[in-house]
Amino acid sequence: MDLKLAGHTALVTGASRGIGFAIAQGLAREGCHLHLAARTPADLEAARKTILDECDVRVGCHALDLSESDSLAKLAERCSQVDILVNNAGGIPSARLTDIDDARWRQAWDLKVFGYINLTREVYRAMQQRRRGVIVNVIGVSGERLRQDYIAGSTGNAALMAFTKTLGGESVDYGVRVVGVNPGQIDTDRLRERLEPRAKLELGDGGRWRELIRNAPFGRLARPDEIADTVVYLASERASYISGTIVTIDGGRAVRNT
Repeated sequence: MDLKLAGHTALVTGASRGIGFAIAQGLAREGCHLHLAARTPADLEAARKTILDECDVRVGCHALDLSESDSLAKLAERCSQVDILVNNAGGIPSARLTDIDDARWRQAWDLKVFGYINLTREVYRAMQQRRRGVIVNVIGVSGERLRQDYIAGSTGNAALMAFTKTLGGESVDYGVRVVGVNPGQIDTDRLRERLEPRAKLELGDGGRWRELIRNAPFGRLARPDEIADTVVYLASERASYISGTIVTIDGGRAVRNT
């Protein structure tokens, strides 16, 4: 299926690893030129090289801390003409309310919640003027399957879900689509890093973290490319009548009773 993305340009944040890299790779395979944003220059350059070895596209790298408003403004200015924005940067720590202090909560939200909102504001303004564009927010299933031990993440993701739906209802008046994707448990380094402390606490060995996901749907975690395929489709002309919608990709776990 031709997704009609060849020649378009996309900005992907958190693009050096995991889901973000898989999304960037998927877009490049469809002929989409890229801007990759993340914190670590070496990781960005490695991602760029991998993509260029396979795909004949242009790839620019932007090593920035996207929790800082000045960095977001610079990135938006450099990438003001993109056709597609994929917000993906940021992870929020697992903790109950009494175990996460104000500083950690705010730091996490500055990157993911306000990072998404503030970058979207600037890119959306330019898309409004051109009367075209797509914004895809990679959020997280904890925004709908609420978790007390991930209260900052559940609350932040629920806010981003509301943000996506609200803006996606308005954006169509300007020829712009805004959509979201809620990944469940994905086989990435970030998930392992989050589960290892829990495995050490509950099982006595952080290396046994996979035992914590034995009941996963289909008996496995989702792969990053499975999330990427959906994001690439939603960003394409094949999804031209979809806005204000969030697609959950978790093997049905959000609607299971166990």
